[in-house]
Amino acid sequence: MAGRLATVPEESADGSTAAYPPRGLYLDLIQSIAVSGAQIRSTLFSHSGESGSSYSSGSRTSGSYPSHNSGCSSGSAQSAAPADFCTRELKTIARRMVSDGYTQRMVKAFNNASPDQPNRVLESWFLELDVDWVLQICEKHGSQGQLWLQDKSASSLQDLVARWIRGLTVIVHSICELVFPDHNELEGVARFGKASITGMLAFVDAAAPLLKAEKLQAVLGMYICVCTLYMIIPVPMHTESRIIFNEIRSSLAREGNSLKNAIFSTMKEARTLVEEDDLWAIEILRGRGEVHRNARLMVNYILYMKKAVAMLDHFAPVHKNSSGLKGLINDTIDYLKDLLSRKSELCSDPSLRYLFLLNNSYFVAQQCEPSRFSTGYARDKIQLTPECQNYMHSYLHVSWGHVLSCIRKSRFPGPIHRWINTSSVAKFELAVRKTCQAHKFWKVPDPLLRNELRGAIATRVVSGYRRYLEEHPELQKHVGHGGSSPEILEDMLGDLFEG
Repeated sequence: MAGRLATVPEESADGSTAAYPPRGLYLDLIQSIAVSGAQIRSTLFSHSGESGSSYSSGSRTSGSYPSHNSGCSSGSAQSAAPADFCTRELKTIARRMVSDGYTQRMVKAFNNASPDQPNRVLESWFLELDVDWVLQICEKHGSQGQLWLQDKSASSLQDLVARWIRGLTVIVHSICELVFPDHNELEGVARFGKASITGMLAFVDAAAPLLKAEKLQAVLGMYICVCTLYMIIPVPMHTESRIIFNEIRSSLAREGNSLKNAIFSTMKEARTLVEEDDLWAIEILRGRGEVHRNARLMVNYILYMKKAVAMLDHFAPVHKNSSGLKGLINDTIDYLKDLLSRKSELCSDPSLRYLFLLNNSYFVAQQCEPSRFSTGYARDKIQLTPECQNYMHSYLHVSWGHVLSCIRKSRFPGPIHRWINTSSVAKFELAVRKTCQAHKFWKVPDPLLRNELRGAIATRVVSGYRRYLEEHPELQKHVGHGGSSPEILEDMLGDLFEG
């Protein structure tokens, strides 16, 4: 690459330059910078209509259920969070372009061009920045530009957004490098910068209406880019150039608001999609209490927005745009909790319903509200939120409360007393076995939560059984001749919730 940079033309003796600097000097460097991760993927957007296909796709992610207090999403959510756009690397490339004199020559070519030539200068400039396709959108205007983008898949659009982020970032940093006290030069830089940035923002106008729910990462990436670059646009003292730079800032602010509105619209659409999904009841039953694919999807959206807020706070700490996203995040978390509660009512089995609520509420809290978990706990311990504690208590009550009722203390004396107690133990053992059999293949994907629930069941059921046997030593003979000991029951409980 260093050898290629040597081909940048020098000014001639009369101060003129070649009409356009040679192409491809920095293109490879710019293309080598990765600025975005994977896509949001969910069967919510691609129901096949076949029985069983919808849930199985979502359930395959259950094996990557995050560890306690990980603070990041499972599977795709972790890899798909918006990157930092490699601002430092792109800024370095922009500085290199200026130090080589490349950007100055583009500015001069643009300002010296005849009225019918500036677009040719921008075409050469944009081609070097890997965004020459943006000019096609500018030429098509409005709805035609949207039609050009309409047939793009989510992955294709994400690729365009990544290229757009790289190009706009290099443009803005290049312009900032050229803001010098020389008034004549500065005004020319301002005009070139305005033409370049205006051309780039045409992509926002065309793309924003097309950024549907499955393309949230794209709109968030554009939003972060616009907001952070807005903060670094200079406001020079020279009157004419200051006016132009203020127009640039106004354009970025306007497109930032447009993208923010697109984010809110995207989340509204996502809510509608999960609300109207008609497979909730089937999938709760088929998933055996597993974390629902729609819960995972909404959590991914929330984590994307949280990442965006963190980036805005880091790169543009005085910018107010993150506050709107913070409110949307909190509102989405509250909505998701309410949605899970309402959809759980579609499950006719109260035990499975409360297990579903426990799994999903724990997942949401762990991923979206990690501060609610104690960081001082040992790695093999968890601290449940009050909401999760209530769901666990409800599950224990409806699932195992009837088991202990089998060994209530008898009021009858003598042989009848012993017969009733022996019969009660037999009923108790049968109830435990039947409940274990019914719940054995239900799913608690998080290993710490699974151990916590097993321990709560053992504390309630086995400890109660052990106390009962201590109060009735005459039953030890029954336990020794085919009856189940507390240790055997504990082993049975150890097989629960593996799925």
